[in-house]
Amino acid sequence: MKKLWHSFIKELLLSSRSFYFYLELIMAVIMIFILVFVIPENFSNTEVEYIYLDMNSQAREMFINEYFKSNDEILAEEPFIFELDNEEISAIKYSEADSEIFLFEDEQAMIDLAEKEREFAAVIHLEEGSTEVTYTYYLQGYETQRLKNIYLVLHNGDIEALGEFSDAQEVRSLNQTLVELTDRENMVPAFITFNGSLMGLFIISSYIYLDKKEGVIKAYAVSPSTVANYLLSKIMVLMTTSTVTTLLIVIAVKGFDFHILLMLALLLSSGFAASALGILLASYYQDIAESFAVFFALILYFMLPNFAYFIPSWNPNWVKLIPSYYMQEGFKEVLLSNPDTSFVLYSSLGFVIGGVLIFLFANYRFKKTLSV
Repeated sequence: MKKLWHSFIKELLLSSRSFYFYLELIMAVIMIFILVFVIPENFSNTEVEYIYLDMNSQAREMFINEYFKSNDEILAEEPFIFELDNEEISAIKYSEADSEIFLFEDEQAMIDLAEKEREFAAVIHLEEGSTEVTYTYYLQGYETQRLKNIYLVLHNGDIEALGEFSDAQEVRSLNQTLVELTDRENMVPAFITFNGSLMGLFIISSYIYLDKKEGVIKAYAVSPSTVANYLLSKIMVLMTTSTVTTLLIVIAVKGFDFHILLMLALLLSSGFAASALGILLASYYQDIAESFAVFFALILYFMLPNFAYFIPSWNPNWVKLIPSYYMQEGFKEVLLSNPDTSFVLYSSLGFVIGGVLIFLFANYRFKKTLSV
């Protein structure tokens, strides 16, 4: 243990003089800057609608009074000018807390603008002397089939009956004390998964390649120290630096309002597993140029759970076979006020077991190369 400690201190001092040590610090600073100064606290959820009323002036006035100036709620009204291809398009803007509706005077101009801005647009048509209103929607292609079905249902039944049915639905929260993360805080797990674990995968292999180039590893064939001590000291260096930089990122965004012990458990265990994997892969190649394609493909593979994380509707079961899924979800739990402690601890245990198995095989691989 004493030899391991001295080896760790020596490797830490040597690493602090290398380019890759400062690369990790620079990446952490960049992530903090993006999270704090670029990403807003919460993304705007304001719905924007472009509407054209295809009806006579009297019916138009009645429609506006009914839907925008009713006694229940009077929406803020103001003239608004859009620019499209150096032309001005006039509209009347009606605003409320979570939506903005623009009434246009020119149907084609509205359609052209909606296509450019990729916003929802609709034409509400009323024939002269008729009481039946028809709707034409201009969709942009990103709408779900569920939303399209809702539009069909709305105009094939009694809207008031649908509203009463919807209002009658009882919605109960299973956890009354749950505090949701802000949009900025919700981005943190993805950032620290990359910085705390996946970045270490690349950096530790770079350290190994440098030592291979300088003949350090072969020197262990005649050294009283063991290869295992050398590899463990490298892993401990990466675990130390990644833990420090990750905590800086989390504290910069969340303050100290997170579960520090659970965070450390997941950080250290996932960092150990990722570093062990980086060492194992480095045992098969002589320099970073040879292994670049493999590391690039592996990091892309580990980043696949990001899509499931940010697009909840896309969450296939096979994503749960990727270890980074448990890193990301575990880090999210740690940031919550009431985390799923068992999920974090079981995930940490899984990374420890996997990391130990990978490390033992990597140690065997490096011992084998000493005699080559």
